[in-house]
Amino acid sequence: MRLAGLKSVDNAHDDSVWAATWVPATADRAALLLTGSLDETVRLWGSDELSCVATNAGHCLGVVSVAAHPSGVIAASASLDSFVRVFDVDHNNTIATLEAPPSEVWQMQFDPKGTTLAVAGGGSASVKLWDTAEWKLIASLSIPRPEGPKPSDKNANKKFVLSVAWNPDGKRLACGSMDGTISIFDVPRAKFLYHLEGHFMPVRSLVYSPVDPRVLFSASDDGHVHMYDAEGKSLINALSGHTSWVLSVDASPDGAAIATGSSDRTVKLWDLKMRAAMQTLSNHADQVWAVAFRPPGGPGVQAGRLASVSDDKSISLYDYS
Repeated sequence: MRLAGLKSVDNAHDDSVWAATWVPATADRAALLLTGSLDETVRLWGSDELSCVATNAGHCLGVVSVAAHPSGVIAASASLDSFVRVFDVDHNNTIATLEAPPSEVWQMQFDPKGTTLAVAGGGSASVKLWDTAEWKLIASLSIPRPEGPKPSDKNANKKFVLSVAWNPDGKRLACGSMDGTISIFDVPRAKFLYHLEGHFMPVRSLVYSPVDPRVLFSASDDGHVHMYDAEGKSLINALSGHTSWVLSVDASPDGAAIATGSSDRTVKLWDLKMRAAMQTLSNHADQVWAVAFRPPGGPGVQAGRLASVSDDKSISLYDYS
């Protein structure tokens, strides 16, 4: 696999772009790129031409995360204003508004079946699960606090939850914390299982392999990307090559590669058989907050796409086949 620059949009937002994901194609339209920015807006972009097809101004502070339902019909955005807004993709109508205490909504993701939205709970050291039929809070998965007679506030805050990822069958949920630990939950039983260790700085992004439910990838401020056997509780490999924080990781639909974005301003493509970076792209002038592979399928889709977004307000789109 090789990436080739396809299109870039400068000033795609009026401020830093912190979040990006693909809204899956429906029977009536191709996939759309969904982005969220510190300019308080969420925008939808045409799949190849990167033309802005909708702007959503429903938040009153910066948008830190966006998520798309597997049906491609609805999506959600989380903001520093402590609200999650769920909306109809094609009509931009608000379906639900989920409220949380301050600093309690960070990264989020719909489960593979689309029945549950998981939201990283920040300072509460938990992940909140919302039912997508009635938009009710159905569970709060708490990460065990540090052991000791009297944990200090400093230690407690290190469990601040930043990132979440569902495994392909929706039975396991991983979440990354400020202290570098990754917590694994059994969702049907709402039970904490164990920690995965190896990072020593915040884990800002997680993704499971789409072809192997055991394999989990993590991106950390320590500059490393880890590949875990999340069932065997073991570190398979540590990938190094970025010169600063790794802010985002995503897996290609065929499971053969991952892409990462970093505060070193680059996007890297990693070959998982070689377990090495095979390409480094320097399209952005500032740190890269999100990378996202387009899901397969949709009208007339032939080649693959990867998108990246940055503090420089731009979006870049790459082709791969």
